[in-house]
Amino acid sequence: MLKSLTPNLMVNDVEETIEFYTDMLGFTLLMTVPETGKLDWAMVKRNEVVIMFQSKKSLSSELPRLAGEKPGGGLTFYIKVDRITEVHEELFNNGVEIIADLESTFYNTIEFSIVDCNGYVLTFSEDKN
Repeated sequence: MLKSLTPNLMVNDVEETIEFYTDMLGFTLLMTVPETGKLDWAMVKRNEVVIMFQSKKSLSSELPRLAGEKPGGGLTFYIKVDRITEVHEELFNNGVEIIADLESTFYNTIEFSIVDCNGYVLTFSEDKN
């Protein structure tokens, strides 16, 4: 039985990524490794969404197959939300780069997309009533 999915994103700079996700996107920092000094890994959470970040160097040493990969590749994250216009306004006001503005889809949602400091695309979506 599958229970959850928590992405672990390869990032260039864990500290910069924490700052982006906490200051710009409203996430809360849960944990880092190590606890002090230059960070290799971190976990953040906002409501029920949990994301982990790991430095390219650290992740490549654990999984050598990833050594040639770059952060932010052809990967997007689809995040379901309530009150999408409020989320859009919050992120816009925080200066987040919105790469696709609010739009209605043929599959009965309203969505918009942003890009984070590593090039990952996050799409926020709300079902239409």
